[in-house]
Amino acid sequence: AAATAVYKQWIPNTNFETASNWDKGRVPCASDTVHFEKNKVISVFLGSPHTLTDMYLPLNGEFVLASGAGFAAFDGSWDPGCDSGETVRFADAEQHTWFDPRLWQAVSPGRALEPSGRIFSVDEERVPCHYDDVIFQPETSFRVNIDSSQQVIKLRSISLMGQELSSPEAWAEYLRAPSAPLQFHGNGTLQVTGTGCLDKSGCACGNAPDSHRICAALLGASGRQCPAPACQSPLQPLGHCCGVCGATINLDFTRNFDLQKFQDRLVQDFLSQPKYAGVQMAISKVHKAQTFLGVIPRSSTPLIQIVLIDDEAGAQTGTTAEQLAADIMEDIAQHGEALGISSGKMEAATGSTLSSQVGSHTLNRITAGMVSGLLFGLLFLGGILFLYRKGKLRSLSRLPTLRVLQPWKRAEEPVSPAPASDPGFDNPMFDVEPPSVDFEEKALQEMAPKDHQVFYINPLYDESYTET
Repeated sequence: AAATAVYKQWIPNTNFETASNWDKGRVPCASDTVHFEKNKVISVFLGSPHTLTDMYLPLNGEFVLASGAGFAAFDGSWDPGCDSGETVRFADAEQHTWFDPRLWQAVSPGRALEPSGRIFSVDEERVPCHYDDVIFQPETSFRVNIDSSQQVIKLRSISLMGQELSSPEAWAEYLRAPSAPLQFHGNGTLQVTGTGCLDKSGCACGNAPDSHRICAALLGASGRQCPAPACQSPLQPLGHCCGVCGATINLDFTRNFDLQKFQDRLVQDFLSQPKYAGVQMAISKVHKAQTFLGVIPRSSTPLIQIVLIDDEAGAQTGTTAEQLAADIMEDIAQHGEALGISSGKMEAATGSTLSSQVGSHTLNRITAGMVSGLLFGLLFLGGILFLYRKGKLRSLSRLPTLRVLQPWKRAEEPVSPAPASDPGFDNPMFDVEPPSVDFEEKALQEMAPKDHQVFYINPLYDESYTET
């Protein structure tokens, strides 16, 4: 989620005047009989007066009445367009769940719908995140299931009936009112913190524990599969239920990174170009799970995820998004340090190619080289120490050019143990018998008078290679 506030508005309502809330697809009229299920809890908003023939009420629920609203008994007079006299049943209001992305929409602080244009959200972020503001429209009522795998569902604020609740105290007071348990039900707990995201690099949404609920709501309880993508091997962005064709970029960042400024840069410098008119982008901080040996969960690493999709079709699917991703990677290669980006990785999947890694920030390769060099150096030093402990290099301490080994030797017993007394262990990578002491001394006596160069036997060297 971005560091700035995001407003998400709940769409469905349980208003009496909403035609879709009735099984006949229309609002009850004077000659109808209204039927609420006995064992279903309701919270229904009534915005105007209604005349009815009869009405069956539930055992538990409420009507929220606007000024001048109410019910009256039908007196039998003629009502134009209402002579059917049917039984009209109120729909099941408990079917709506908090973690259904289809029931939320992004709005501006002024309650206006944000244009569904260049920026979109992965599925987990379409539901209110921990630092978002939630809005239930004025003069509406609702009932929502807040079952969750989290101990609490955190929010920055909640607006109800035109009143904004933005502190823990105000929210606690509302929960003590009779309407709260009628509007919110389930095993979850909503918590208003009054605090937005204070990290300029962004904050993770926090809905990952309920990702299965989000995807189940999108795909249906029947386990419907994701639609077949137009590319051969779709990408799977973190927080998204189905694979996508296009490109993804994962960025490692430093403390100087500013998510909102970077998003503005991408929109102004890249998405605004005419050639990228059909591309949409999602950008947010996510947490990528880390494992040991690819199996054992270890921890999670924060990174910035960019998802790019386009409106191309057929073999061209994803190609424009791929080109945009390549341009962004080039920009990062040039200005990454100034932007607070330490490394980046790009993957793409188009209608004509398999998904593959097609780009990587140079800093990644430099870091990998440094780590590899360090590991190689440690292994080399470890091998030298092992050979010395095994006695393979002890005889070399008598050579003039290896006097550096003398302090080690003085730290041991005055007399070095014979090789036979050292139990050691078999090394399948090293099976060369060490040269005898007599052979060493004889070799030194022959070579030393000639040019005073010093030689020693290398146990890893095999003379048979030079003979061939």
